[in-house]
Amino acid sequence: FFASFLSVSDPRDVENQFDQSYFCIMGEGDEKPLPKGWEARKSRSHSGRTYYLNTYTKESVWERPTEPAQKHDEKEVRASHVLVKHCDSRRPSSWKEQNITRSKEEALETLKGFQKKLEAQEVTFAQLASKESDCSSAKVGGDLGYFGPGTMQKAFEEATYALKVDEVSGPVDTASGWHLILRTA
Repeated sequence: FFASFLSVSDPRDVENQFDQSYFCIMGEGDEKPLPKGWEARKSRSHSGRTYYLNTYTKESVWERPTEPAQKHDEKEVRASHVLVKHCDSRRPSSWKEQNITRSKEEALETLKGFQKKLEAQEVTFAQLASKESDCSSAKVGGDLGYFGPGTMQKAFEEATYALKVDEVSGPVDTASGWHLILRTA
């Protein structure tokens, strides 16, 4: 389908042809090709304003890119998480509760209940994180973005790097509280 649309004779040339020929068809009449690795999209929350998506990292920018999209360092990973804080967490408050009073054991039991909901496919990870996580990343479905070695608390980092992409951890204990981690890249 794409090979005929792009007028290439060899279907193996589609990816290269597509990257070189991808026009900003969603922009305001701009017919210049975008640099490799970028897509133009329309924002739903900003009155249809055009933004540009890095197809490798899924990060977006408002300004039209002039250089090819960069890939992340291969040592970096991307993860989402659900955090359940307790009274002994390093900061026992969240966007949901000003003063968290549950015990560490209660927090673990709550997290295990969330894990069962995920396993039963009652909710997606992003839905669960958005509604239940005590981290402010709940606003973006628990997504923490990309991070490299030495960025996160040791137990969190070790658990994330041990996961395969699309795999969810068991409960992980850090100074912040109990986590379920989904490795996304």
